[in-house]
Amino acid sequence: MKSMALSNCIPQTQCMPLRSSGHYRGNCIMLSIPCSLIGRRGYYSHKKRRMSMSCSTSSGSKSAVKEAGSGSGAGGLLDCVIVGGGISGLCIAQALCTKHSSSSSSLSPNFIVTEAKDRVGGNIVTVEADGYIWEEGPNSFQPSDAVLTMAVDSGLKDELVLGDPNAPRFVLWNDKLRPVPSSLTDLPFFDLMTIPGKIRAALGALGFRPSPPPHEESVEHFVRRNLGDEVFERLIEPFCSGVYAGDPAKLSMKAAFGKVWKLEQKGGSIIAGTLKAIQERGSNPKPPRDQRLPKPKGQTVGSFRKGLVMLPTAISARLGSRVKLSWTLSSIVKSLNGEYSLTYDTPDGLVSVRTKSVVMTVPSYVASRLLRPLSDSAADSLSKFYYPPVAAVSLTYPKEAIRSECLINGELQGFGQLHPRSQGVETLGTIYSSSLFPGRAPPGRILILSYIGGAKNPGILNKSKDELAETVDKDLRRMLINPDAKLPRVLGVRVWPQAIPQFSIGHFDLLDAAKAALTDTGVKGLFLGGNYVSGVALGRCIEGAYESAAEVVDFLSQYSDK
Repeated sequence: MKSMALSNCIPQTQCMPLRSSGHYRGNCIMLSIPCSLIGRRGYYSHKKRRMSMSCSTSSGSKSAVKEAGSGSGAGGLLDCVIVGGGISGLCIAQALCTKHSSSSSSLSPNFIVTEAKDRVGGNIVTVEADGYIWEEGPNSFQPSDAVLTMAVDSGLKDELVLGDPNAPRFVLWNDKLRPVPSSLTDLPFFDLMTIPGKIRAALGALGFRPSPPPHEESVEHFVRRNLGDEVFERLIEPFCSGVYAGDPAKLSMKAAFGKVWKLEQKGGSIIAGTLKAIQERGSNPKPPRDQRLPKPKGQTVGSFRKGLVMLPTAISARLGSRVKLSWTLSSIVKSLNGEYSLTYDTPDGLVSVRTKSVVMTVPSYVASRLLRPLSDSAADSLSKFYYPPVAAVSLTYPKEAIRSECLINGELQGFGQLHPRSQGVETLGTIYSSSLFPGRAPPGRILILSYIGGAKNPGILNKSKDELAETVDKDLRRMLINPDAKLPRVLGVRVWPQAIPQFSIGHFDLLDAAKAALTDTGVKGLFLGGNYVSGVALGRCIEGAYESAAEVVDFLSQYSDK
C-alpha cells in the first residue's frame, strides 16, 4: 500500500516515549487512552559522575541556580524541586502558586520544575497542519472541577471545548457497531446484550451473586462474579482496552476501578453501595462550587480549541523562569542536614541544586533508577510496574468513505467505538476526532484517531509505522469505512514503547512498599507522583497534583518548625 506510506504524508513528529494521562470517568463508555498514556524517558543520565554533598555548579550555570532559588532568602536553597514537566509536574507547580502561595511565608512559592526534554507536556502531543488538529497522546479529559479549576487558573476558560453529552458511544459486536446505553431508560432496548445477560447483570448488581473472595480480585473476576459474562465480554473488556490498554485478567479491580470496588465493600452489593454513597453525599454536602467554573451538561469530555497542548503551554508560560527545560537529572543525594542535592546536565553545563523537598513525577522505571542510591528496596518496588506499548494512529478520509449505516442524519456522530479482543480486530478503539470537537478537520473530511497495541499486543513494536497505519485502515473497513473507499491520508503514527502503567493486582502493595522503604531509610520530603500514583486518566493526574501540592506544603510547614 505505497500510497499510505508515511513518506508521502504530512511531516511526522519524532517517535518518542511518553508519560502520564487519559481519562474516563462517569457513567459513559468511550475510548480513553489516558494521560499518561504514557511513560516517559530522558530524565536519567547514564553518565556516572562524582558529586559533592554541597551545592556546586560550573561557572556557566551559577546564574541558572540563582534564578531557581531567587527569593528563598536561604542562599539558593529551594523549598521544592519538581522533577518532570509533564501534566502532573506542571499542575503541582500551579497548585503551589494558586492554592498554597500564602500557606507559608517561606514558600513564596520557591520552587522549580525540571524537564529533560526541550518542551513541556510529557505525553500531551498536539499537532496542527494543513487544516487538521490531532492528538498523538491522550485525546481529551473528563471535565471535573479539578480539571476546570486548572484550566481557568491557566487563563483557558474561553478556550475550553466540550463534546456533545448526547453523542453515542459504540462497541463492535458481531461485525456491527452497537450503541452503548447512555441512561437507565436505554437499558431495556439496547442490543449489545441479550435479555438473559441483562437479567443476570441486574440480579448481580442487587447482590444475587457469589461472595467476594478473600484475595485481591482482578477486574475480570469481579465483573463476571457481580454482573455476568456478557457485561464483561461486551462492555468491560473493551473498556479496559480503551482506558488502560490492559489485560482485565491482570488488572486489579481495587486499584484500577476503585470507586466501583468500594461500592460492593460499602453496601454488600453494587446497588446497595450506590444507595449508601448517595445518602452519605446528602448528609455531607460539598462546599460551594467555584463560581468561575463553567457547568458542563451531562457526561461528556473536553479539550481546548487548539488541542490539549494548550494546557501545559499556558501553565508553563505562567510559571516562567521556574520551568527549566533540557535539564536531565543524573543523581539525587540526601545530606545529613535533611536537604537534597540534585545534579543535572543542562545546556549550561553541570548544575547542582539544593532543596528541602522533591516531587518525582517521572515514570516509575525512571524513578527506580534515580532513587536506587537512596533505597534499593524502593527502587526494586518501583521497577516492577509494567508499561505496555501503544501506538496512536491518525487517519483522515473523505466524508463519503463512511458507511451509510454508520451515519446519523447524514453525519458521522458520536464519541467513538471500542473493539473487544474477541471480535478479531487488532485496533483497540477509535475516536471520531472531527465529530467530537470543532475545527479538527477541513470541510468534507473525517479525522479519526485509533489506538493499537497494549498489554495483550506488545508485538506492535515489531511493526513499521506504515504497517500500523495499514492495520488500522484494514480494521476500520470491517465496520466503519466502505471496503472500496480510497486509501486514507496518514497524518501521524506515534509509537509509545512504554505507555500506560498497568494497575495490576498488587499495585497498591508495590506503591506502599516503595513509600515505606523511603521512609525507613530516612528519606523524608521526597514524594512520588504522576500517573502510576494518582491514576492514568488526565483528570486523575490533575486531581493527584493538587493532593501532591498539599503534601509538599504540609511537609514544609513541619520543616520550618524544626
